Amino acid sequence: MFTGIVEEMGSVVSLEKRDDMVMWDGSTGEGTELKVKADIMMDGAYLGCSICVSGVCLTATQLDEANQIFAVGLAPETLRKTNLGTLKEGSAVNLERASEIGGRNSGHFVQGHVDGTGTIVDKWVDEDSLFIKVEVPPSLLKYVVPKGFIAIDGTSLTVCEVDYVNNYFTFMLIEYTQKKIVVPLKEVGEQLNLEVDVLGKYAESALAAVTPRIEELEKEVGELKEMIKKLT
Repeated sequence: MFTGIVEEMGSVVSLEKRDDMVMWDGSTGEGTELKVKADIMMDGAYLGCSICVSGVCLTATQLDEANQIFAVGLAPETLRKTNLGTLKEGSAVNLERASEIGGRNSGHFVQGHVDGTGTIVDKWVDEDSLFIKVEVPPSLLKYVVPKGFIAIDGTSLTVCEVDYVNNYFTFMLIEYTQKKIVVPLKEVGEQLNLEVDVLGKYAESALAAVTPRIEELEKEVGELKEMIKKLT
């Protein structure tokens, strides 16, 4: 679990396809490995620990403490759902260590399970704030609500406006945040990793379980009303 409060921006050392990834049975398979140079992330890091890389919860598979570099594996599902496959050497990424139980949470509960990506379609400045407009598929936008939480490239942010007809939402970054995360460095047309507030998905799941029964009861009530009308 993470808080969405980015601790530092790391720099991509390499993103490469490897054919020597050792599987559970000792055989080798093909996979993608990402290496990132960072300072804060190496403090207390251990093999198998979780690190949030631009919104994606990943497992540290190698630690090079001398050069302050950690490696993580990117599964095919991760590459399909996120923008990590577009990273290049030198790309900046948002980084956060897993949160400690009982610690302060200045953002919101972020799982690091990216739901999909959105595309930047506009950017503008309002005094010292930077506004960004993001186009999102309707299947994802339904979980986004005005003034609700959303994690963007791993950063806990507040939604400003939502347009469910034209499929976009906006958010803004205060002057302090602009200098601490990678989002302001991205241009119109680039992608952002998005994780919606998990509470919305749980609410939808719970409602889906009772909706058929509610519809059945409404039908029965309607039938009773018709019977009463005929009797009177």
